[in-house]
Amino acid sequence: MPSETIELRGHIIDSLILPKVLDEILSRGSQFKISEVKIGQNRADQSFARIEVQAEDAQKLDELMLRLRQHGAEVAEKRDADLAAAPEDGIFPADFYVTTSQQTFVRIKGHEYEVERPMIDSAIAFDATAKKARTVKFADVRRGDCIVVGHRGVRVVPLQRATSRADVFQFLNTPLSAERPKVGTIREIARELDSARKRAGKVLLVAGASIIHTGGAEYVEQLISWGYIDLLIAGNAMAVYDLESALFGTALGVDLKRGALADGGHENHLRAINMVRCAGGIARLVERGMLSSGIMHACVKKGTAFLLTGSIRDDGPLPEVITDSVAAQQLIRDKIEGTTLALLLGTMLQSFAVANLLPASVKTLVVDINPAAVAKLTDQQTFQALGLVTDVEPFLRELVNCLQALRGKN
Repeated sequence: MPSETIELRGHIIDSLILPKVLDEILSRGSQFKISEVKIGQNRADQSFARIEVQAEDAQKLDELMLRLRQHGAEVAEKRDADLAAAPEDGIFPADFYVTTSQQTFVRIKGHEYEVERPMIDSAIAFDATAKKARTVKFADVRRGDCIVVGHRGVRVVPLQRATSRADVFQFLNTPLSAERPKVGTIREIARELDSARKRAGKVLLVAGASIIHTGGAEYVEQLISWGYIDLLIAGNAMAVYDLESALFGTALGVDLKRGALADGGHENHLRAINMVRCAGGIARLVERGMLSSGIMHACVKKGTAFLLTGSIRDDGPLPEVITDSVAAQQLIRDKIEGTTLALLLGTMLQSFAVANLLPASVKTLVVDINPAAVAKLTDQQTFQALGLVTDVEPFLRELVNCLQALRGKN
């Protein structure tokens, strides 16, 4: 039977890396022999394991090794990555390596290069002149680009559980259901936000229209005005309903104070769009004194960057909305670089789109009333993602209250 020797390093026990690797081997009908294992004696100590892996044939062994590499397994025999030229613009060579969002390295001519901007479902391009490796989407690749093929020479460093157990994102690794109390968790999230601001971290907010419909906009305004949000990403709908509520007091025709349909309210979102288009944009509307409240107003006044993306469902859209989906994806990738904390609130589709572009190292909070959406968005990042199943308004209200208390202590 063909075999390969792999090595595992780090906190492979408490991060469940070793059990995952062994389970992967057995579930694929292969065999293993642990030739060496060293377990750290203290919580901060790292562990080591050397394992001989056997499979029925070379093809199955190769497929298994690909899966094990994604758990951080290193082949004992170091080899360079294989490269192939992209045959045409927008086309990867056959058997291209498909990336994860984990930190990744490629070995070229005996030297390891860290892959820039790690994200899932991409390929790796290597620039021999610049000596750089980066992830690329189909839209990025050009004919002749050197693309990593196969999995040899690729090393993945999976995120490992912190040893301190003091991080709310690490000791709560399952979504908090609607029935469980959340005040303590929200208090810890407030501390994360406050800490991110103090250490000049970059906080991303992905906001859904439900923030407006549930009455949570005033709390997002507060977060922006206090300087806790560095980048807002949303769809046309969130911005339109925010503008509608600021200009007419309704959201999709519903009076936000009375919770009932307003007379002629179904027209208000279109009238809001028209006002912005007539003014030449949201910032112009603010400059003219015609928009004095709301999330978009807070972004303009505070100078907080925002990126609005479109869909085929959009009315208008607003002048600032990027309607080309490929261009929007590229802009998101550029804008989110350096993000340390991401808040994905009340928008399943926008959250999926952005989460797929974030490295696994970014701490990610998902808040949604839909348990399935929360579970799917958090299960990709076991140790850096936290999910709360709840309406966004009570979450935002409690978060602002906790931050207000922290600000009073500072």
